[in-house]
Amino acid sequence: MNPRKIVTLIEETHAEGGRPVETPARVAVVAAVIENPWAGQGFVEDLSAGIDAVASEVGALLAPRVIAALGEPVEAYGKAAIVGLDGEIEHGSAIIHTLKFGDHYRKAAEATTLLPAVEKRGPAGVVFDIPLKHKTDATIRSHHQSIEVRLADAPHPGEIVIALAAAAQGRPQQRLAPLSTEQ
Repeated sequence: MNPRKIVTLIEETHAEGGRPVETPARVAVVAAVIENPWAGQGFVEDLSAGIDAVASEVGALLAPRVIAALGEPVEAYGKAAIVGLDGEIEHGSAIIHTLKFGDHYRKAAEATTLLPAVEKRGPAGVVFDIPLKHKTDATIRSHHQSIEVRLADAPHPGEIVIALAAAAQGRPQQRLAPLSTEQ
């Protein structure tokens, strides 16, 4: 796995709903643009060789970078795989929906829940939203959020964008009652 590029995005929300946010809400995304290990091969029945070649390495690359970019303890997290037009959505899913990939992030973030994800196929510059949820309890409503991402020149047809997102808090100004109040 040789990334063509690595992109880091930081978003800080200082006001929401017409009011200042007491502590700016910070979200970080780190994305690696990699070659699709199955591109140009037609339908590949067994994806395990590509998974073994890429999943752990890209997870190990991205997990420490997104945590460092956030600069604060992770409270919510998510992931994405955006496949270029010469690939299948299954190619992205094969990389990010494995413990070989996700355990790097779970361990680094001290998390226990499954990572919410988006998978999509599209041309360079396609917009995608990465969903985030609380890292230890996916029912905590305040942490259900998403961040919009776009890389102007990726993915090329034979590439995959693999991304991780991290938030230091829930949504700014969240006011929903806990799920337990409806049960």
